[in-house]
Parts: sequence; structure tokens; C-alpha cells
Amino acid sequence: MTMYFANIMRSKGDPKIVRSGPRQGAPGGRLARALGWFSIGLGAMQLLAPHRITRPLGMRGNEDLVRVCGVREILSGIVSLSVDRNAGLWSRVVGDSLDAAALMSAMRRNNPKKHNVALALLMVGGMAMLDWRAAQQTMPARQTGRRRLYPDRSGFPRGLAAARDAARGALSHASTGSS
Repeated sequence: MTMYFANIMRSKGDPKIVRSGPRQGAPGGRLARALGWFSIGLGAMQLLAPHRITRPLGMRGNEDLVRVCGVREILSGIVSLSVDRNAGLWSRVVGDSLDAAALMSAMRRNNPKKHNVALALLMVGGMAMLDWRAAQQTMPARQTGRRRLYPDRSGFPRGLAAARDAARGALSHASTGSS
């Protein structure tokens, strides 16, 4: 389908795209993209229909809180789809913890729908694991490993003494005028 649209936009003399190869990208690219779109969709629902979330959780009166969470979700999703997707994914991880804290406030004894809250907490926990995994996979290479320290290395592969000997040999070779 994508090839069809790509071929429509080509000029008459341009070669047509017959098939495409596998997508190249960072290891967590597909998951990051999926989570970004999910975040935008969930945020739109939270923003436009907060009562659809608060009613089944026994959290009536918290619609404004759900709307704020929706705006946060949409912004996280947009950043997750951008070049700086790692920041968007980490913001999703932080957002998951905020969502869990908000849900925990509904786990009161007098809430007849606390079983729905427990289910929602499980779903937020599952999404948090996916978000964390995607954020780990999309971290820039310089941030993934532990910092390497080389206090015992001189920068000379065969050691400092061998480098000095090689330099002396080169100087003596140059001073004798040999070529």
C-alpha cells in the first residue's frame, strides 16, 4: 500500500518502486512508535471523554485530573514519535507512576468499584513495563553502558617503553641519514 502512494508522487521518467526492503531503525523503534500512537489515542479519550474513565473506577468528580493526564499522554505520545523519542518514552514511564498514584487514591474501602481499579492498576503496570523496555531500547549508545575507566592505560598499544624504544630507533635512523 505504501509503495502505491510512493509511486503516485513520482514524475513520469522516475523509476517505480517495485518492492521495499525491511525497515531499518533503532532496536526499539517499532515499539516506541506503537506506544506513541497508543499514548495519543488514550490521551485523546481522557481529554474528550473523562467520564468514561472515572465512572467505572468510582472516581466521579476527578474528570479534571483525567483531562490533565490526557494532555500529558498526548504530549508524551508526540515526543515518542519525534526524533527525541527516548525522552517521550521516559515521560511515559513517569506518567505511568503518576497514573498508578492517582488510581491508588481510588482503592478505598467505600469504593464499590475497587475491583475495576485493581484491574486498571494491573494494566498500568503492564504498560509501565512496556514503556520502560522501549525507553531502555531507544537509549543513545553513549548512555547504555557503564562508564569505562582506563587509569592503567597509556594510549600506546605495546606500552610506553616500547613506544620510547620505537621513537629512539626512528631518531637514530633519521640522524644516520639512512633512507
